[in-house]
Amino acid sequence: MNVTSANKYPLLQEILNLKGLQQQPVYSIRDLANLFVVTPRAIQNRVASGQLQSRDLPGRAKFLSEDIETFLVASRKKVSHGK
Repeated sequence: MNVTSANKYPLLQEILNLKGLQQQPVYSIRDLANLFVVTPRAIQNRVASGQLQSRDLPGRAKFLSEDIETFLVASRKKVSHGK
């Protein structure tokens, strides 16, 4: 593991570590579906809704580590403090 990558993408790295996986240069829809234990359609829906940014690289939609980290940061639930 590259220390710089772990510091740059801490949420992604935490998930990868829990699953015993290494960071990849590029991820496919299927890679993300496996990572998040959802169907490829669920990932496609997130892309279609604008929640997850994909890249138009050769082949199908691809995702960079920074795209996944941005998605993870934005997905944090807001905690409401009742008054």
